[in-house]
Order: sequence, then C-alpha cells, then structure tokens
Amino acid sequence: MNRPAPEGYLGAEARIASGPAPELVAAGYALELADAPLLHRGLGLADLAHVIALAEADVIPASDAGALLAELLDVLDTPAEAFPYDPVYGDAYNSRERELERRLGSVAGWLHTGRTRREAGRIGFRIALRERLLDLHAAVGRFLAAVARQAEAHAGSVWADTTYLQPAQPSSFGHYLGGFGEEAARHLHRIEAAYRWADRSPAGVGGVGGSRMPMDRERLADLLGFAAPGAHTRDAMWAVDGLVDAVVAAAQAAVTVDRLAEDLEIFASPNFGYVTLDASLCRASVLMPQKRNPYALAVIRAGAGTLIGRATGLLVTQRTPSARTDNWLHAYGEVAGALELAQRVVALGAAVTATLTVHRDVLAAAAGAHFTGAADLAEELVLRYGLDYRSAYRVVGRAVATAIGAGRAERTGAGTRALRPAAAAAHRGDRVVCGATGPRPAGGGTPGHACPEGGCPTVSMTAAPTAAMTVRGRPGRCCRPAAGTAG
Repeated sequence: MNRPAPEGYLGAEARIASGPAPELVAAGYALELADAPLLHRGLGLADLAHVIALAEADVIPASDAGALLAELLDVLDTPAEAFPYDPVYGDAYNSRERELERRLGSVAGWLHTGRTRREAGRIGFRIALRERLLDLHAAVGRFLAAVARQAEAHAGSVWADTTYLQPAQPSSFGHYLGGFGEEAARHLHRIEAAYRWADRSPAGVGGVGGSRMPMDRERLADLLGFAAPGAHTRDAMWAVDGLVDAVVAAAQAAVTVDRLAEDLEIFASPNFGYVTLDASLCRASVLMPQKRNPYALAVIRAGAGTLIGRATGLLVTQRTPSARTDNWLHAYGEVAGALELAQRVVALGAAVTATLTVHRDVLAAAAGAHFTGAADLAEELVLRYGLDYRSAYRVVGRAVATAIGAGRAERTGAGTRALRPAAAAAHRGDRVVCGATGPRPAGGGTPGHACPEGGCPTVSMTAAPTAAMTVRGRPGRCCRPAAGTAG
C-alpha cells in the first residue's frame, strides 16, 4: 500500500515508493528514536569530527564546511528534548539529516560523504557507553571503600562464620566483609576491560570495509577523544562481544552487592540481630506499625535479578549472523540501561554498607554457641597428638553429640565443662583420642588394643570471645589403631 512520503523522506525519489507504514513506525522507527537522548551528544561530536576530517582532506569546500560546522555546533548546544526528532523519518540520524537539510539545503549532503548512519551511531554509542562505565566504576570504588572501612573497624569483632547458614567456625566480622571487597576489586578490572573495548574508535570504517575518501582514522579518533582507532573496520562496526562484556561486568558487580544484601537481610532480622540498617534505608509497613522493613536490600536484590535477565537477553539477541541490524535494534538502550541500573544498585549497596551498625556483643555471644570451635579442637588433636584427622573428627563429633544429647550448654564457655564428660563418654564407649580402642563396643565386635601409655587427653575449650579450643591432658605417644579397627 503506497502512503504519502513525508517531505525529505530518504529513498522516496528512488526505490522506497511509499511513506512508512504506521506499524513500522510504532515497532521499529520509534524504538530506534527512543535512543536519541542517549546518542544526541555523541552524534553531534561524530558529525563535527567527520566534517573537520573531510575539510582537512580537501574533500569538502571550505565555505560549505564552515556553514555546516556552525549548524552542527548549534545542534550540539540544543538539548535532545528540544531537537525536532521525528520517528516518521526513522532513527535519530535520519531526523538530524532532515533538519540540517531544511536549514542548509544541499550543503547538508556533505555530512554523509564516506559514512553510514551506523558509523555515526556506533561512535555516539561508544561515547555514551564510556561515560556509563566510568560512572559504574566510581560506584564500585565507593562500595569497595565502604566495605574496607567496615572490615577494618570490625577486624576484631568475633562472630560465628557460617556455611549453609549453619554455624561453622569462629572468625571476625571484618574478615567476612573483606571477602566482598576482594570481589569488588576484581569488578573494577572487569569494568576497565570493558572500557578499553569501548575506547576504540569506529570513525572512518564506512559500511564494513572503509571508504575511498582519504580519511585519517587516527585523526578522527583523536578528535573524538578515543584512545585509538578500531584495528579492524568490520570488527569495529559490527562486533557485539564488547556489549556483552559491559553488561556482564555490570551484572556481576550488582550480584556481589546482592549477595551481601541477601546476608544482611537475614542478619538484620530479629532472629539474628547482628546488624541494623540505617533508618534512611528502611521503610515502614502500611499496616503493621512495629515493622522496620530493610527496603534498600529488597531494591538491591530486585535490581540484581533484573540485570541477570538483561545480560541473558542480550546474549540471546546477539546470536545472529554477522553484520545484521536486528542484534543492535535493542542494544543501545538495553546496554546503557543495564549500566545505569547497576550503578544505582551498587551505589545503594555502598550506602547500606557505610551506614551499617554492627552489634559486636550479639556477634560474640553467637560465636560462643553451637560448638563453633569443634574443627579447631579436632585439628589440635592432630597437631598435638599426631592423630589422623578423621579419627579426631569422629571423637570430637561424638563428644558434641553426647553433650547435646545430655542437654549440656552449647555456649563455648560452658563447653569447657560440657565437653569434658562428653569426651570421656565417647572414650568409654568405643575409642580413645589416641586412636586405640578401649573396652569392647556396646554393640559387640572385636576390641582393639589398649593405649600402652594408659590414658588419653582431656578435651576442653577456652572461653569466649576467641572461641579457640585446646586440648589438655597427660602426654603420651599416639597409638595406631589395631588392624581392622576404625580410627
């Protein structure tokens, strides 16, 4: 169906014998034009550099170059929302062409010499991408600094570190936080790698193989502030791996903050009470007046999940034959939006971390509970008595189980008293610490040999706050289990 073509519609005098279908405008042209605010400044810089390079190569008459540059400077100073971008003409580049042609007539035609709309768009996008990568880098740096300050402040704050959310071993809360700092430092390197890709100029690459115009690509890169021209023209125009690298780096940075937020949501609950979020990062319940919801943590978690989805979606859209447009249609907005979201998520994580209140007394009390020094005790048996670790593990495990079964206290200070009879019971029932089997097991079986030294050490733990565990007892050689006897 032929439709009237808008005035100046590109191709109407040739093979595009109709104006655009409204469905195409709504689904395609409007989608591309939505990137105009993102690309506006970069397109202006790309246009200026291109005209300067053409003038320096004596391709464009000086008078026309001067007139064109004057209009381009005016366009650059015009905010994107004030420029007459119109989706009926297609993408932002075509709207700019139409407006310059309206102002300058045929002089505007020089702007397209030796250049495609995609080249200008790639330049504009890389300029915008660099800015967003720098913003994300700065946010990750602030998060890292906040983590480092808190880690240093709580290097001596004893707590029970966990695996599977189960009490595992005594450590310090500063050591726990420092792990997130290590991850954040690696994210800085990933963002810097993505920036290096974005900092290669596509200017002068033409469609895929350059142009007959005598363009100085080094000069163009310098005018635009890029570190260097892209080494390969087709790669500089059409490669998409750098887009994925940027979004994955952004998602990984957000996921590290998310992992801390996931922990803090648990730690801030009344069931734990390890930490308290600053009131400025919490939100009240509409119904329940007693609640103090850690809303910032929910925002971080939601943002990280969204970024994982965006990274996955970007990978799917990039799976096309090379040098196609479909894998770029959504890319500009999606990539820029992902980096902006990651920057906000990480910045929020930095604020949460910097203002976090850590309750040292609650941490220390929990560190002394649930026999968190059991692994240290087993290792002490190995170091002091030469017992193999599995045998030491079993003895300590039996002692813990016996103490719990007898209803003994699970706090470390009380554990000194609780584990003494537990360890003795473990010894009487089957094994001694040195590995020799004592009396016949309760369930029958063949007894091993008795310890020739005539005794075994006494098991105990020191009091909180260090939750370190030691072994005290009579010295003696470590006997090896008899053949066929479990150690």
